[in-house]
Amino acid sequence: MKPGDHPEFFRFPAPEGRSRESTIRLDAEGHFWHDGRRVDHAGLAAAFHSWITRHPDDGRYILTNGYDWTYFVVDDAPFVVRTVRVEGDRAVLVLSDGTEEPWSPEASRVGADGGLYVPVKASAKGGPYEAKFSRHAQASLGPLLVPLPQPEDARDGRDGRDARDGPDSDEAAPGIRIGAQIHAIGAKDAHFG
Repeated sequence: MKPGDHPEFFRFPAPEGRSRESTIRLDAEGHFWHDGRRVDHAGLAAAFHSWITRHPDDGRYILTNGYDWTYFVVDDAPFVVRTVRVEGDRAVLVLSDGTEEPWSPEASRVGADGGLYVPVKASAKGGPYEAKFSRHAQASLGPLLVPLPQPEDARDGRDGRDARDGPDSDEAAPGIRIGAQIHAIGAKDAHFG
């Protein structure tokens, strides 16, 4: 049994002379920084990714290994989708903490920066969380992109706008084809967690 299994673990004060606040930061690309320097040690960065959770009382992001914990700053999403593996009629996300889970593209959203976001870890403590696709993972979706079927009234302008309005009006919205299924991706309207 780890100390982290104790019901009061996250309420224990910091060790004497220390603080629960840290200078650890997770940037928008999924890289950890400490005291203004990037954490380049692969083992330590992997450990940090596997220690991400939320404080049970205030919901702030923390790193915990079950023996100690600290607050840290998340610039964008706390998890990163490193790769996507298509297996027949399903796709599997490989996350920055080394875990894998099925991907439901219809739950994904495109952010203001064009990045793809997806809710993950719904059943994890403090979940669900948000994950942002890495550039590599997002670029790997290229062969899966297909135009979404458009309703007839959207193609001929009967949706309340002239079909000639703007350069995008004649273009079909992109979708993701996994097996025989085509999934729509929506705009990012809010964080998932």
